[in-house]
Amino acid sequence: MLWLYRLFFVPALLLMSPGYLRRMRRRGGYGTNFSQRFGGHPVIARRAGVRRVWLQAVSVGEMLAIGPLLEGLRADGAEVYLTTTTSTGHRLAQERYSALTIGIGYFPLDWWPFSRRAWRKISPDLVILTEGERWPEHLRQAERRGVPVLCINARLSDRSYDRLRRFPAAAALMLRGITRLLPCSAQDERRFRSLGVPAERLFTTGNIKLDVRIPALTPEARAQLRRELGLPDGLILLGSSTWPGEEAALLAAWKSVRATGLGVRLLLVPRHAERRAEIEQQLQAAGVCAHFRSKGAAAGNFDVVVGDTTGELRSFTQLADLVFVGKSLPPHAEGQTPVEAAALAKPILFGPGMGNFRLIARDLVERGAAREVADEAALAVEVSRLLGDEAARGHLAAAAARWHQENTGALDRTLQVIREAMVALPKPER
Repeated sequence: MLWLYRLFFVPALLLMSPGYLRRMRRRGGYGTNFSQRFGGHPVIARRAGVRRVWLQAVSVGEMLAIGPLLEGLRADGAEVYLTTTTSTGHRLAQERYSALTIGIGYFPLDWWPFSRRAWRKISPDLVILTEGERWPEHLRQAERRGVPVLCINARLSDRSYDRLRRFPAAAALMLRGITRLLPCSAQDERRFRSLGVPAERLFTTGNIKLDVRIPALTPEARAQLRRELGLPDGLILLGSSTWPGEEAALLAAWKSVRATGLGVRLLLVPRHAERRAEIEQQLQAAGVCAHFRSKGAAAGNFDVVVGDTTGELRSFTQLADLVFVGKSLPPHAEGQTPVEAAALAKPILFGPGMGNFRLIARDLVERGAAREVADEAALAVEVSRLLGDEAARGHLAAAAARWHQENTGALDRTLQVIREAMVALPKPER
């Protein structure tokens, strides 16, 4: 099966490359270190007696979650080479983790020559993959070298699980060579078991993203950020990590609230900042004058602000009085994470499409920490109801804070498994 994967990888890559190249051009930042996509990573001299970890985290969300892991590995004396897939993830990694790593690069394309070249240069003693990062060639290179692989915060989306159930050979290809799988939920563990992963290789740790630690803005910093965004005192409705169609839905909801005489501002944070031109055209067509964060500090006050920058969502969330979590209104079905809003004790709304966070979303709703809206019309009704009811928002916020506090601990369990794997490694040369 691996030889078929190798054989068809290049034709598939050529077929899909136009779309990927267009996406890279829109997002920007991919020109730097592009050769690393083909395994052109630097050779970094090894320190005697020190074990090396290759940690792959695909994008921004995973990058934010792995900070405590990097701190723990450094405290244990390991050196980490960190790779990512997206340019936004790469920028964030360089901003936050340069001091915690020996290098930051792009994950190589998963074709035999590129993967083998990267492996020869990085030469890890242990590989850690986050969430859904399970690449057949990468796993094969680890197996050939006898390098253990840990898949942390492991999950299977509904779509991935359905595909792998239909194609058992593909499931075996993507799961073979993983030493330990650490599912982030009991449901994910059941799914991995049904795909043939032995029970002794599974250990459910919980979701390390629930252990998120977000530094609180001081009152002065909050006031400064509001001034920079052009948001005067008053209520703020936040669209968190929105996708196409959701900006229009939030704009309609905001207008319906404003029509009641309630002074509320709208802060839109699209999941992909490169959509700023599309959103700007949409706002102009609606007759709305908005400020875009990427243009610097606002010259005055605005009713609508677009947070089209990377890495500031946590700060923006701290300004919000009500948070809508994106990629959840039809036709979107996967959802973005509601965890950070809950950790910041914010009242939360999302649509029915929370497939990637189904258990978390259901638990939040059942615990009275969030509300689900069926569609755009229901969103407008619920936004108007909650923004007009401070007590109801307070109940949601308090429940969200309790939920987050009661669902931590995954980080410690994950670090314990990593440390056990490190202890089991052959002693490094001195």
